[in-house]
Amino acid sequence: MSDIKITIIDREGEAHLLDAPTDMNMNLMEVCKMHELPVEGTCGGMAMCASCHCYILNKENLLPEKSYEEEDMLDQAFFVEDNSRLGCQIPITKELDGLELKLAPQQS
Repeated sequence: MSDIKITIIDREGEAHLLDAPTDMNMNLMEVCKMHELPVEGTCGGMAMCASCHCYILNKENLLPEKSYEEEDMLDQAFFVEDNSRLGCQIPITKELDGLELKLAPQQS
C-alpha cells in the first residue's frame, strides 16, 4: 500500500493527521468518511451537493484544476472562499502528500 499524509482540520478546529491510500482510487471526501470525519457526500461524489466543501490551506498548488462541474457547484454553495474545493473532486495522488485542508461550515 502507498499512503500519503494529509492534515484535515474539522469544524471544531481539531487537526487530524491522516493516512490516505494512493492505490485505491479514492478522493478526499472518501478519505474523510473513511476516518469518520463529518462529511456527508450526499451526492456520492458527483459534484452536485457541496457537502464535502473544504478550504485548501497549502500555499503551493498541489491540486488539479477545478472542473466546470466543480466551479458550478461552488458558485451555488455557502461560505465559498478563494481556496474552496469539493473534496469529492480531488483524487488522492502521491502529489498530495502534506496537503492541509479545513472542512467548511455546514450549509443550512
